[in-house]
Parts: sequence; C-alpha cells; structure tokens
Amino acid sequence: MTESELYKNLGTLTKSKDQWEKNIPYVASLLSSESTKIKAKALWLLGEMGLKFPLAIKDSIPAIASFCDSEEPLLRERAVNALGRIGRGCYSSVEPFWDRLFRFAHDEGASVRLAFIWASENVATNTPDPYKDYLPLFAELLHPRQVQTGALGALFGFVTQYCRNRQQSRGQDSLFRGSEGDEPKMLIISSPSRTATAFLRSP
Repeated sequence: MTESELYKNLGTLTKSKDQWEKNIPYVASLLSSESTKIKAKALWLLGEMGLKFPLAIKDSIPAIASFCDSEEPLLRERAVNALGRIGRGCYSSVEPFWDRLFRFAHDEGASVRLAFIWASENVATNTPDPYKDYLPLFAELLHPRQVQTGALGALFGFVTQYCRNRQQSRGQDSLFRGSEGDEPKMLIISSPSRTATAFLRSP
C-alpha cells in the first residue's frame, strides 16, 4: 500500500470511532513505517484512541514513548501529545513516562515545547496533583523565547484546570496553603480576554 493510500485509510479510520478499539494494534503497527508522515499520523491517532480507550492501548504506550527520543521534531511533538491524551484518560497508564516529559519544556523545537504544555494540560484535567511542584516551570515558559505566541492559551488552560481540580479535590483552602511560615506568591497568566491566577509556594 502506498503512503497516500495508508494516509487516506488513517483519515477514514479517524472518523470511525466505533472502530478504534479493535484497530489499535493495526495503527500501532504503522509506527514501524519508513514514512515520517505515516508515523506522525499514527501517533496522533493513537493519542486520540488512547483518550477513549486508555486501557486497551496500554501495550502500545512504550512504542509511542520511544518516539520522544526521535531526531525528528514532528515525531517528538506527536509522541508527547499522544502521551498527554492517553494520560488524560488514565494517568497510571503513562505514569512510568510522565517525569521524562519535562525535558521537552526546553526542547529546541517550539512545536515540541508547545506539545509539552498541551500534554500537561490534558493530564492535569483529571490528575492535577503530580504538577503541584511544577507551576514555576510553566511561569518560566511564558518567556517569548521559550514558547511561541500560541502557547498562552495552553498555559491558561493548564493553570486554570490545575487550580480548579486542586480546589475540588482538596478543598479551596488547601490550594493556597504552603508549609508553616510560607509566603505565597502569585502567578498571573493573562491575555486581552482572560486571566488565570495561581498561588505558588515560595521557594
């Protein structure tokens, strides 16, 4: 099958969500393709499949994560994004690879850095606690040399989702309470239309 035919098949499968679960092994097999285009599409689709069927995709996660070491920025981007989507569905499925994602906060590729932020927002949607000590990192990523302009929306989503879930899971007061004697400091992420505020424990 040609690259164009494979890509078309993946496009058709993308729209057929009722076929996703049983086709996870097939899509995962395409990660061995010689085509970067096919591998990138397969990684993206596996991420979406993993969000919907996080347990069914568990055996494919190591293969997905292996592309985090790719020399091709597009494949690193898609692998990070896929792990974020799967982690949104089931954090424990990606937990063995979670701490390795933080190196992408300073990846040479802007699209990879942005994928890291989106992946973090995805995971934090349902599992915010692992990020409790990392908010200063996301504040650092606001620097224009670190993240492209479009990242503000991702950062806004991450911080607001983190704060909302921490408040819901632990009670509002606990989000703002550090250890005894801590002075809280405020992180404000804003754009012309919206502002997110998070309180960070002082170093």
